[in-house]
Amino acid sequence: MSTDLLTRDRLAGRQGGVWAYVSPSRLGKWLSCPLAFRIQYIDGIWSPTTPSLFLGKTVHASLEAFYRNRQLGITLTLAELSHRLSDSWGQMAEKEGMKFQSTAEEDALKKQAMDLVSTYLQQVPADEPRPLAVEVAVEAPLVDPGTGEDLGVPLVGIVDLILDDKAGPTIIDFKTAARSAEPLEVIHEIQLTSYAFLLRHVSTGNEAGLEIRSLVKTKAPKIETHRYLPRTDAHFRRLFAVVREYLDALDRGQFNFRPNWGCGMCDFRDSHCRNWQG
Repeated sequence: MSTDLLTRDRLAGRQGGVWAYVSPSRLGKWLSCPLAFRIQYIDGIWSPTTPSLFLGKTVHASLEAFYRNRQLGITLTLAELSHRLSDSWGQMAEKEGMKFQSTAEEDALKKQAMDLVSTYLQQVPADEPRPLAVEVAVEAPLVDPGTGEDLGVPLVGIVDLILDDKAGPTIIDFKTAARSAEPLEVIHEIQLTSYAFLLRHVSTGNEAGLEIRSLVKTKAPKIETHRYLPRTDAHFRRLFAVVREYLDALDRGQFNFRPNWGCGMCDFRDSHCRNWQG
């Protein structure tokens, strides 16, 4: 892999208007609901951190620590990760503005986070390849591989993990889930194809595959790994079709609401969305 990578600090420096860059998260929010995208990324109104979201962030942070040490040839034990999680818990809660209703709720969430991490560590193969990259931010110009057209704005994304398998790099994305289920590939296609596009920009070869590793928050936590084939020309054609439509919407300044199953979990549903409809 090349060194055309961003640190988190440099990525934070890129934050700005919606024309600064395209990202999988911005595309995902816009695809879900253009109005929610406008409220968040243009009006600058962000949803409060929920216990579920905070749990996901703490688990991600623990896995990041585990794999960063694996890069150095060090394997942290569960006890060491548990100690790190406990030490950083308060700081993370303050940073995320996380308010717990009670000490009991906080303790239960902390235990759930550690149980998920513990379950994950138990299934990590002893011979799993050393990571090529961990929580790495990558930037690439959005040049259509099919037409050669430069869309004039970069794509930026943070890839959770890249492993150097025998067949080539494997892109891995971690998710926390409330229930066990086979993830529909189409739901994650834009995100995974974006990561493949970014990897190919900084690597001499293509990805060998892509994985979603779900840490399922059931009473008895479990880990589900779903692997997908390398991206094809058709995947990139669809990605760039979505990006073009997204950029057209930015240009028009048109962000209509898009009712869907996600409305039930949207913090803007009874406030900003209602005001927009009125």
